[in-house]
Amino acid sequence: MYAAILTIVCGGLLAFASEGLKERQQANIALEQKKNILGTVMVVDKTLNVDEVYANKVKSFVVDASGNVVEGVSVGDVVVSSEYKKPADQRLLPVYEFRNESNPDKIDYVVLPVFGFGLWDNIWGFVALQEDLNTIEGVSFQHKSETPGLGARIDSKDIQDRYKGKSIYDGATLVSVTMMKGEGVNYSHDQHKVDGMSGATLTAKGINVMLTDYLALYENYLKRVKAGSATANVEDPVLEESEEPVSSDETN
Repeated sequence: MYAAILTIVCGGLLAFASEGLKERQQANIALEQKKNILGTVMVVDKTLNVDEVYANKVKSFVVDASGNVVEGVSVGDVVVSSEYKKPADQRLLPVYEFRNESNPDKIDYVVLPVFGFGLWDNIWGFVALQEDLNTIEGVSFQHKSETPGLGARIDSKDIQDRYKGKSIYDGATLVSVTMMKGEGVNYSHDQHKVDGMSGATLTAKGINVMLTDYLALYENYLKRVKAGSATANVEDPVLEESEEPVSSDETN
C-alpha cells in the first residue's frame, strides 16, 4: 500500500512539473535551435541577442524534394527525424536563409538541416553554404550516443572547423564533402575531403552518408535559388519542438 501511494504521489508530482514547465522547456529548445543555426555562420556568445539576430537575419520556409516551396507549412510543422523515416522523395525539408540586412532580396547564406545515423544512434546538424551555394561557411553536428572521445567528437569545434571553406560541388556535379579514414592528414589541397577521427571510422561514415543524402535532397532547391525561383517572402520564428534540436526520438 505504501509503495502504491508513493508511486501515485511521485508520478503525479512529476506529471505536474512536466506540464507546468512545458512552455519554458519549449522556449529553451527553440533558443538552442536558433543558436545552432546562427552558429554555422557566426560566433554565438553570451553577448549575442539570439532572438533579435535570428529575427532580423533569418527567413525560414519548407521545400519538397523537387525544390518547390511548400505553402502553408512552416518549419515548426516539420519534424526532421520523422521525415527521415519517409521515402526520400516524400520528405519535407526546412530551409533557413540568411538575408542581407541592407538588401533583403539578397541571400548571404543558406543553412540546411541534415540527419542520419552514426555508430550507435542518430546524428544530425546544419550545413551553412555561402552565397555561391557551393562553399561551406560552417557546420554544426550533434549526436545522441556516439562514443565519448571518439565519435562524440563530431560536436567539437575542431572537427567542425575542418569543413569550413570546402566545396560540395565539383564543377556542376554535387559530390559533397567526405571525412576520410584515419587522422593527421592535411587535406587543405582537396576541396572535397576533410581529415578523419581516429577510432571513429563508422561515425565518420555516418556523417558522409548524412551529408551526401541530404545535400542531394536539397539540390533541386539550390538549383531553383540559382535560377531565382525558390525563396519565400515569409519568416516563421516558430522552431521545431523537441527535447533535442534535431533528435531521432524527440526531433527537430
